[in-house]
Amino acid sequence: MAITSAHPTTLSRRALNRALLARQLLLERAPVTAHAVIEHLTGLQAQSPQAPYVGLWTRTRDFAADELSALLLDRSVVRLVVMRGTVHLVTAADCRWLRPTVQPCLDGVLGPRVWSRLEGVEPAELAAAGRAWLAAAPRSAAELARLLEERWPGLDRLLLGNALRVVVPMVQIPPRGVWGRSGQPVYATAEDWLSAPMAPAADREALVRRHLAAFGPASVADIRTWSGLTRLKETVDALRGELLVFSDEDGTELFDLPDAPRPAPDTPAPVRFLAEFDNAILSHADRSRIIGAGSRRRIMTRNAVIPGTFLVDGFVRGTWRKVEEGRAVRLAVTPHAALSAGEREEVESEGAALLSFLAPGAADVEILPPDAS
Repeated sequence: MAITSAHPTTLSRRALNRALLARQLLLERAPVTAHAVIEHLTGLQAQSPQAPYVGLWTRTRDFAADELSALLLDRSVVRLVVMRGTVHLVTAADCRWLRPTVQPCLDGVLGPRVWSRLEGVEPAELAAAGRAWLAAAPRSAAELARLLEERWPGLDRLLLGNALRVVVPMVQIPPRGVWGRSGQPVYATAEDWLSAPMAPAADREALVRRHLAAFGPASVADIRTWSGLTRLKETVDALRGELLVFSDEDGTELFDLPDAPRPAPDTPAPVRFLAEFDNAILSHADRSRIIGAGSRRRIMTRNAVIPGTFLVDGFVRGTWRKVEEGRAVRLAVTPHAALSAGEREEVESEGAALLSFLAPGAADVEILPPDAS
């Protein structure tokens, strides 16, 4: 990890980039456990079951997929809906305070318009029914849909299922998310799966500190973008006495933890491959510290699927995907602009290492022509 150094009040885009890379463990792979990384990052995006494995591989030394699988199986980490109403992989301890803290965001995802379409359904009644079904046995999404339809016939099953995931903290239990295994999500309540209650109250101050530790320096808008929560200014203001205050080149006020790493802007940054939906590129209102406007337009698909990306000199320079053709597996890399000879060599080398992790024995990395769209 880079050593913290003094900085002027105004932080350049490159200074913010290097700070983010250091906190995301993307300047050098960290010699720590997968559990420690998941805790430090306050979770990894997990809409794609394989994504957390790539996220950990790119951030830690000697990561083996079995390490994360074991954490899922022994219930040290869980997959559930938290920040921004999306599925994350979080530690069991973080699940207990984080879910109640981001609950207002989840409530807002539904809102009055959705509840108006669920006429006759009271949130408390829905929660009680869901908890009773899940207490009897873990249930698949299909099973829950059937039970919901029987209880509230004629209503939209998809909306009912979404509402149930909001009013009840439900975790996706193994084998979902276990390396090399597949299957549709099967749910249990977080309390039953972890044999522990949710925290009795939200902890917004902890949430702000966690964001700064993993993504700072950050503005109030950045923290809101990451968490999905509103009215965070009062929480940040309450913490001003323990935070450093900077600004970016546009004059936006940024906050930071005093002992957090802020490497020099010219600190070398190696090529890194990021997973689908990686929070490193999704957790700021102003994402220019890691992705330019052109690259951002290219990765924002209509179906909201964020592809795997790769960084060159700390910034997104293209996308990647694993391609399976029969028994052959290759890594297709699409730059957003031409790579220099040295950049191409480094991208190929890191891509080959990623492919070896994803498909042992495979080594075919194909760098496609730049995507100039």
